Amino acid sequence: MKHLLKLSGLMAAFSAAPVWAQENLRIDGLEIIGEPVDAQMGFQPAVTRVAQDIHDLDYLILVIITLITLFVTALILWVAFRYNKKRNPTAASFTHHTPVEIAWTIVPILILVLIGAYSLPILFRQQEIPQADLTIKATGNQWYWSYEYVDDGFGFDSYMIGAPALGGENRKTPEVIAELEAAGYTEQQFLLATDTSVVIPVGKTIVVQVTGSDVIHAWAMPAFGVKQDAVPGRLAETWFKAEKEGVYFGQCSELCGNAHAYMPITVKVVSEAAYAEWLGKAKAEYAGIAQPLTVASK
Repeated sequence: MKHLLKLSGLMAAFSAAPVWAQENLRIDGLEIIGEPVDAQMGFQPAVTRVAQDIHDLDYLILVIITLITLFVTALILWVAFRYNKKRNPTAASFTHHTPVEIAWTIVPILILVLIGAYSLPILFRQQEIPQADLTIKATGNQWYWSYEYVDDGFGFDSYMIGAPALGGENRKTPEVIAELEAAGYTEQQFLLATDTSVVIPVGKTIVVQVTGSDVIHAWAMPAFGVKQDAVPGRLAETWFKAEKEGVYFGQCSELCGNAHAYMPITVKVVSEAAYAEWLGKAKAEYAGIAQPLTVASK
């Protein structure tokens, strides 16, 4: 299933390549949505129900801990002012205060019950794998991903653009920039874009089977709210349903060796028509399955 290793980024950028299935599906017309932005805070846009649930839960907990922090800070300042030695020269001698002790026991319990009641349904929704419209197997390798479209009988490897398969320096050289541009990206997508992408149809339930071939990796896609460890010898599952067409970037999120930072993930969410077209070409390219002939209407 694995491709022959690329000779170099220079040859890939400037050679006259055949019309591959991946090259036909450029990012032209697809908005880059799931991309980290310099000097910004917060999450990437959520394009799945699970990702939106995670954002909402994070906001809820942020509100709760902010209120607790403000309350505790105000309480400390009030106590420091009201009961300092100058204002209160004779210290109190009581050992406890029953209403206060009841309050600081009951209130945290209620807060935890609120968080649990909100978070457990989200956790169940993440862990209960629905019926798949499309199943993809993702295998983590040092340091690239292999993908298999289980139901369609083909697969391919996915390397970071600019990362030699045999190691070496990963630098944004003119040759690498040329290779990025040839694939429809800009130099801003260096360290994010891959030479081949996972292509999926919009609005369909995608189940990803995740495993590793050597050490532990992790398949993570922030805009989908997905992160699943890839453990050698084990087959885990995660799922998502992307509701918006676009290009999304993720990363291996489990430290897996010296080139861990150079095994990104690129997913292109396209229309059903574009996916059907890509699928036929991908079967021909990766599995040698001939596409059916079409007769042009007069």
